[in-house]
Amino acid sequence: MKKICCLFLISVSMGVLSACGARTEHGEAAHEHEHAEADEPQKGPHRGRLLVDGDIGVEVAIFEAGVEPEFHVYVTRSGQPVDPASVKMQIELTRLGGKVDRFLFSPQQGYLRGNGVVVEPHSFDVKVIAQIDGKAHTWTYASYEGRTTIAQGMAAAAGIKTAVAGPGRLQETIALYGTIQPNAERVRHVVARFPGPIRSVAKQVGDSVRAGETLATVESNDSLQNYAVLAPIAGVITQRHANAGEVAGSESLFVIADYSSLWAELTFFANDRARIHVGQGVKISADGGLVSEGAIEHIAPAGDVGQQTLIARVVLPNADGRWIAGLFVNAAVTVGETDVPLLVANSALQTFRDFTVVFAQVGETYEVRMLKLGRSNGEMTEVLGGLEPGTVYVTENSYLVKADIEKSGASHDH
Repeated sequence: MKKICCLFLISVSMGVLSACGARTEHGEAAHEHEHAEADEPQKGPHRGRLLVDGDIGVEVAIFEAGVEPEFHVYVTRSGQPVDPASVKMQIELTRLGGKVDRFLFSPQQGYLRGNGVVVEPHSFDVKVIAQIDGKAHTWTYASYEGRTTIAQGMAAAAGIKTAVAGPGRLQETIALYGTIQPNAERVRHVVARFPGPIRSVAKQVGDSVRAGETLATVESNDSLQNYAVLAPIAGVITQRHANAGEVAGSESLFVIADYSSLWAELTFFANDRARIHVGQGVKISADGGLVSEGAIEHIAPAGDVGQQTLIARVVLPNADGRWIAGLFVNAAVTVGETDVPLLVANSALQTFRDFTVVFAQVGETYEVRMLKLGRSNGEMTEVLGGLEPGTVYVTENSYLVKADIEKSGASHDH
């Protein structure tokens, strides 16, 4: 059976945000406008929109069974079919933002066929011009889908943010996982210079120390003089193996770590070794919103044989103390970059009918844009079709726009 997609009129009203005082596209309060939408457009036998002028009837439908959506128009006089060859037909679609699509028609067996694709979204102001037996007939109407209006102040209060779609650089990344570890180049094991009994201890595990600060006092076995054991670097005492009355020998009395610089040790599979190199950029993140960027500075020449994994090391500056040793982290290593003509943020993507979409903004009006997508790096996605460069689109809280459209019923009957 042939599938007919009908043009229809949906006036736009606020849904999710209407309780806060949103206005419709024509200025009425949303709850008032809903009652005015009760009357559906008159339909013809082919389920298209029926336009009438005296005894002339023109049924406009969108046909898409096995083809890209196209206009089919059926003309009658007093209920009887009119020969399509005797009719001149033109349809103009004015889209949000002012772009106009024009269609001319050729006679087929029993109907007139439009000469182009009716691209998504099927949301426009329509003008139908028919020349029948030398007499002109004109109809205009609105047919909207996936469209709503949100006042500027309300959109701002709801946290709806936008960006301009345009070209950019798409980074290809590989996801790695790992942990934060002390920077081994900033760890010191403190030993006594001369063996002898420990007379006093000044620092505990967890204490911060300055370079040159006294950690303990030891009496030398040779000179029988007390001398101070000093901190060689600034940092935090992570281990203490010294108590008053014990004897200091060649073993470490204290371990000091300088946490102002840490290592992110990242695990990756050996089969990715050819794609991961020293110098590649890395974005590291952890729970709580922690994010840092760095570069791979070292790759272990050997890894865990049983797990078939290797370790890549990234040095993380940590003067502010945000990162903590032992923390589990996620990382994205940039393994390639490509310039693409059009990118959108992944935070903008929503589903609408069977499409992945973003919502374009023109003034206080928002409308769906069905996308053909290409490559993605998890943050940005390449757009191959469905969106014009320079379009302002919703990047944050786009789900609110979707919910408002769905609540108002502004969707096409496909």
